[in-house]
This record gives sequence, C-alpha cells and structure tokens, in this order.
Amino acid sequence: MIAETLIEKAMKKAQGAQALLTQSEHTRVSFESDKLKSVESSQRTDIRLRVVLNGKVGLSNTTDINDLDGVVARAIECAEFGSSAHFQFPNPQEGTDVKIYDDKVIPVSKTEMVKISQEMMDLVKQYNPNIMVYAGVDKNVLKREFANSSGVKFTDEETHFSTGVFGVLVRGNDILEAGYGFGCKRRDIDHISIANRVVELFKMAENTATIKSGNMPVIFTPSGMEVLLLALELGFNGKNVFLGSSPLAGKLGEKIADERFSLIDNPLIDYASASRKYDDEGVPHQVTPLIDKGIVKSFLYDLDTAGRSGTKTTGHGIGCNPTNLVIKEGETSFEEMVKNTKEGLIVESVMGLGQGNPISGEFSVNVQLGYKIENGEIVGRVKDVMLAGNTYDALKNILAIGDKSEWVYGSLLTPYVQIGSLSVVTK
Repeated sequence: MIAETLIEKAMKKAQGAQALLTQSEHTRVSFESDKLKSVESSQRTDIRLRVVLNGKVGLSNTTDINDLDGVVARAIECAEFGSSAHFQFPNPQEGTDVKIYDDKVIPVSKTEMVKISQEMMDLVKQYNPNIMVYAGVDKNVLKREFANSSGVKFTDEETHFSTGVFGVLVRGNDILEAGYGFGCKRRDIDHISIANRVVELFKMAENTATIKSGNMPVIFTPSGMEVLLLALELGFNGKNVFLGSSPLAGKLGEKIADERFSLIDNPLIDYASASRKYDDEGVPHQVTPLIDKGIVKSFLYDLDTAGRSGTKTTGHGIGCNPTNLVIKEGETSFEEMVKNTKEGLIVESVMGLGQGNPISGEFSVNVQLGYKIENGEIVGRVKDVMLAGNTYDALKNILAIGDKSEWVYGSLLTPYVQIGSLSVVTK
C-alpha cells in the first residue's frame, strides 16, 4: 500500500505521521442550451501527508505517485515552521459498516449517460419548448488508502452517481429559472421523476402573483432550506466554535430552537453522498446529534480542533465539516401548511446566499423561485422579492415542520419547515 510506504519513509525522521491516497475516475455528460456540450472523462490521484516532528505539524501533498520521497521531504521541512500539534494520531478502532459502493454504477456507459440527459431535457421541452434546458449526469469512482503511525490502515472504494436538470424560460423582460438534481452512491436514481419535478415547478409558476412588503409566514421547501442550513453548518463547525466566531460558542446544553426541531449529522446512511466508515483522519464515523428538541448537544470536531478545544474528535476530519445532515420530521403536511396560511411565501431557491456575514445567522437574499400563498392556496410565482432574517431567530419561531422528508443533492434530508414571520421586501 502506498500509504503504508509513506508512513515507513516519514517515520525515519518524524515522531508521527498520517498518509491518505485518493484515486478518482470521473465521467461527466452535460447538455447546455438544449444541445450536447461535452462528454468528459478524467482521472486524478491525490496524496496527502501529515507529520509531527518535535511537536510541530508539517503538511505536504502531490498528484505524482512517483514523488513519495519528495512528499516526505517537504512535510518534514514544513514541520520546522509548522503549528504546534494538539493531537495524537488515533489508534485502530473498528468502524460501523455502511454501504458506499454499487457495482451497477461501473458499467454505466457514456452513451447511457447521454440518453439519460436527453430524456430529462425532452421531458422539460415537451412541457414547454421555449424553455432553454441544461442537463447533466456524473459518474465517479473513488478509492482511498489510509495509514498512520499508530497502526490504523484501511482501504475503501465508493461510487457516486448524480443527475440534474435546470431550465430557463424568458418571457419578455421576465426570466424564470427552475431546476433540481440528486446524487448518491448508487445507480438507481429516477431521472424521469427529477425532470417531472422541474416541470411541476414551472407549472406552479405559470401565473405571476404580486406580494406586498412586510413580515409574513414563510415555508421553506427542502431545497429552500439551504437558507437556514448555511448558518448552522458554519455555527456547528468546531473550529468556529473554538475561535469564538460561532454564535453557538458557549451554548452547549442551551436551547436555541423550537423544541420540535432536531438536527443530526449521520455519515452512516447507506449510499448517501457523504457516507463513509472512516473520516480522512482514520477515525470511525459516528452519528452526532447537533440539536435535540431545540437544545445544542454537540459540535463537529476533527483531531486538531478537538485537541485545541479539550474534547474528542467526532470523526469530521479534516475540517470539521458536516456529512449528511438530517432534520427530524414533524407532524404537518405541506398541504396543511398552505391551507392554514392566509398570506405567505414559499421559498424554493434563492440567489446571493453566503454574502455578508452568514456565520452570524443573518441572511438577505433574492428569491430566485418563490410562490405566494393567498387564503390557503398557491396563487402564483413572485418576482423581484427579497427575504431577510436571522436563522437562529427563525428557529425559535417555527410554525410547523413537515411530516415527509426529501433529499437535497444527496447530503441533506429535510422536511418542509414553516417559519412564523420573516421580512419580505418587494420592489
């Protein structure tokens, strides 16, 4: 194993070492503006080495599999000027098995990928030939080799398959955009359902509705939940908590949301996009409750940040980023939410997310695709609307949580969520 060879070479000078080799084979088919744009295949190798020498950390990487001695030399050299090591490399621990490989992905040909993309495009064009369609299919096979100086070593192989379709309809000065995509580690993705979903979004937008500025209830669809989730992803990142930039710092055990709201990080869901048995530091993955009945239960840590924080890693190396986020279902159907709303907004997608200071929870975004609710009915699409608020305030003002969940791009499983009041601004 190349990773083990790197460890042997590094340990001639270092007191500790960790090596990760990843090899990927990626194929992508893309349609742009109703036409086949490209059919591409690529291969990539990445090697990352981390060493500890005299209490300092050195890092090095390469894409050249014949540059092992160079990687070691550079890591040792970097350690002289590196940051202090606040961690020890983990000892071997058995992880929980999770399905991440589907042999049905491998034989999918480029011809079949073109056919899938074409069928999605045709379905959208069948609804309205004036829609300019973008569609694509991706196939990826990833192999990992890992070893460290404490005896941890593993190899794994995973597959990934994803499809998506996006449409643009220009009507005079009006531009309407709608799309949907899904990816996971198995082949059986229903691309017809994906295309039909996009058609349904366009159908709901056939009529245009006007909406007045003011505070009102807002229903976030699963796709629209990215508005609220961005702040949570940043807020629960252990590095941000340690640095004090997260508004959740010091709030472990405190209530920050409606008691109906629970959020977990689960990398052990079979075939989900971010599922794995081990993280990139050789630590077994685990289910990590983040919010339970509105109360902060844990943060996400890798080895270094956990060491600095005086706690244990949660298996989120390297970077303290989430894997598969799951929001617990509620008891209200989407139809009931709409029926119980006299005037409100449904948010499917936004533009400008992440601008400003998202870690604080504040957001001010343009609604790319949204619908007005009037007297318990969806009456049409809204235009030129901005939505503003704070994620943490919103989570304390939840009206309802949906009783059915949907995957968003393969790594977020969430129901519809209705917030009692957010600021809506129109031109």
